[in-house]
Amino acid sequence: MEKYFQQDGEASFVLFSLVHLITLAALLLSIVCIYLFRKTLRKERINLMVRVAIAAILILSEISLHVWLWRIKEWTIQYSLPFHLSSISVILSAAAILTRSFPLFEFTYFAGVGSALQAMITPDISAYTFPHFRYVHFFISHGGIVVANLFLVLVEKYRPTLQSLWRAFLYLNIYTLFVFILNDFIKGNYMYISAKPVNPSILDYLGPWPYYIFSLELIALMTFFILYLPFWLIKGRQK
Repeated sequence: MEKYFQQDGEASFVLFSLVHLITLAALLLSIVCIYLFRKTLRKERINLMVRVAIAAILILSEISLHVWLWRIKEWTIQYSLPFHLSSISVILSAAAILTRSFPLFEFTYFAGVGSALQAMITPDISAYTFPHFRYVHFFISHGGIVVANLFLVLVEKYRPTLQSLWRAFLYLNIYTLFVFILNDFIKGNYMYISAKPVNPSILDYLGPWPYYIFSLELIALMTFFILYLPFWLIKGRQK
């Protein structure tokens, strides 16, 4: 059991390996099940139980990461606070599904789902694979963001608007500015906006600092429009 929680995994993650594809398929299956049973999930008691369960899984996944980092003596104020976009999206997605908050949903659908999908397709967990804790945690937390927000879309019938997209983009930039100031104050690198990560990443192809930040802005905006596209098409078809 100890080997599943050690600092260095026994096997490295392989992109689009059988394990990776099965994990992505499991997430897709979860979403399909939410869609197929959406009417049942709208029943008051079942609805509350499922929303609380999803929120609890998200919060426990975040807590477990901090416990693990502390246990392997890797927790630091510069890198371990919940200020990365994935961590804040986990917390806000849990709050959104628990409270049915549409303003929170506007942010977590675009910023949370967008970043979570990209992270799961190209994960930055090169030293870990299933069944190591870090692998399991990574996909539960990121997959949980997607599940929570699509639950609000498919079951609660939430529909983001074009105004939602621009509000989410504005909030993301305000949050990025806050994190940039925080990074300078504590000498951290949350959201990798103060420096590129040490491990190879997509940022290596986006130019030097600070120019890659502007590339990330364009990628984020494009991702937001892709996430809005299904609702735009449905709206146009209804008209």
